Amino acid sequence: MEDQADGITDQSPAPQLRRRLGRADLRAVPEARRALRELLRSWGKPGTSEIAELLTSELVTNALIHTDDEAILTATVSPHGLRVEVRDFVARRPRPRAPNAERTHGRGLVLVQSLADAWGVRAHGVGKAVWFELGAGAA
Repeated sequence: MEDQADGITDQSPAPQLRRRLGRADLRAVPEARRALRELLRSWGKPGTSEIAELLTSELVTNALIHTDDEAILTATVSPHGLRVEVRDFVARRPRPRAPNAERTHGRGLVLVQSLADAWGVRAHGVGKAVWFELGAGAA
C-alpha cells in the first residue's frame, strides 16, 4: 500500500493521510501540516489540530534531518482518536533530550512526549516508525 498515490483517502474505514517525504526536503514540513489540517477538518476536533500539526512537524523534521533519507507520513483518524506515524529507513532510535536554553533544537521529542496522549518508537522492517496519538477526547 505504501506505493499508492499520496493523499487523503476515505475509502478505508478510517480517513487517512499518507505522504512520501523526499530526502532532506524540508518543504515537506509545512505541506504535511496543511494536509493534516485538511484531514482533521473532517474529524470535527478543531482544538486538536494545532497540537497535531506541531507534533507532526517535529516528527517529520526529525526524520528528514536526522536520517538523510526519505520518510513516510501516515495519519489516521478513527473513533478512538488520531494516530500519526513517521516511518524512516534508519534503524537508529531517537531519544528525547533534556531542554537546554543554549540550544534552539533538540526539543521535538520532548514536545511529543509532553503533549501527546501516547507516543513511541517501533522497529519497522528497515528502519523505524515514530508515532503519537491524540485521543478522541483530547480536543
